[in-house]
Amino acid sequence: MSTENDALKAVVREKYAEISNQSKNNNESSCCGVGSSCCSTVDYAVFADDYSTQKGYNPDADLGLGCGIPTEFAQIKVGDTVVDLGSGAGNDCFVARELTGEKGRVIGVDMTEEMINKARQNVDKLGFNNVEFRLGDIEEMPVGAGVVDVIVSNCVLNLVPNKPKAFLEMNRVLKAGGHFSVSDVVIEGELPDALKNDAEMYAGCVSGAIQKSEYLSLLVKAGFEDVTVQKEKEVQLPDELLSEYMSGDEIAKYRSSDRGIYSITVYGKKPEASCCEGSGCC
Repeated sequence: MSTENDALKAVVREKYAEISNQSKNNNESSCCGVGSSCCSTVDYAVFADDYSTQKGYNPDADLGLGCGIPTEFAQIKVGDTVVDLGSGAGNDCFVARELTGEKGRVIGVDMTEEMINKARQNVDKLGFNNVEFRLGDIEEMPVGAGVVDVIVSNCVLNLVPNKPKAFLEMNRVLKAGGHFSVSDVVIEGELPDALKNDAEMYAGCVSGAIQKSEYLSLLVKAGFEDVTVQKEKEVQLPDELLSEYMSGDEIAKYRSSDRGIYSITVYGKKPEASCCEGSGCC
């Protein structure tokens, strides 16, 4: 399994290194920014939400790769320490920085060196001294335990092969009582095997997704409470894309079924620390 996971990560890393050098307009004309032939006709607007009205928005950091606006629901307070998982060029980090203010701290984590370099260039131009970007794997986060107030992430965790490990890492770095708000892609019902297994589409946000019920269950198993879907919208993949994987009849059956791809924003909280006599926690 680790070999397979490493191969999937290599696909994602390669594609997002390519994306880092593209404009937002180029990325929006392909599937999650992945300019493969199977995705070249897809308007990324089927996934993305408009950030342009968000305070702290910086166009240079917006590569058009999200599937929600998790900072809208993240309840970030002045002075909070915020971590953005899969921070890309820094878009969500800069919006989060507006909310946490100069007294707060924002850490972006991304496994693609080209994205980290682009994000650091952006923060240098903005002159922020409380936003930093760290190269690292979400499954082994370069962040200390129990130091984070809020985690955000935007259309990234579905790309992580070992989601249970990633969710446990989220729990590890959060303070007791800390919480997350993450936007992600999930599915309901079974997707066609060809679509589900295609490596290009894995990097393009769809086939890395798991069942919504499983996604929420894994968060609970990782120790989070109050796991709640804050926002949900169905993603309509156009026929031009589906025709790469299905016949016309299969597309019609897919359209009329209860199967679907959804963008969700999910909240969860790490329980408050309990202190028992003799435990040493006090």
